[in-house]
Amino acid sequence: MNINTDTDWEEAFEYRAGLTVELKSQPGILHTIAYYEVMMVPPIWLENDPLPRYAHELRVVLQPKVSNVCRISECRILLAS
Repeated sequence: MNINTDTDWEEAFEYRAGLTVELKSQPGILHTIAYYEVMMVPPIWLENDPLPRYAHELRVVLQPKVSNVCRISECRILLAS
């Protein structure tokens, strides 16, 4: 796998750990993204939810302000080695 071309880094950043989301099928019930696992399909894991989710199933409800500096070491994105 070529990590630079096969991974949707834009989606991984958009659905990063800590964001508050709701399932489109269950509006009003809020969840927190636990992590984005790039090698998993679907890739998005929610806290207290045993099933991974696709991005199209979710709506971002609360997105914290992003600073100009992004420290990749602080992002919880899992890569297979």
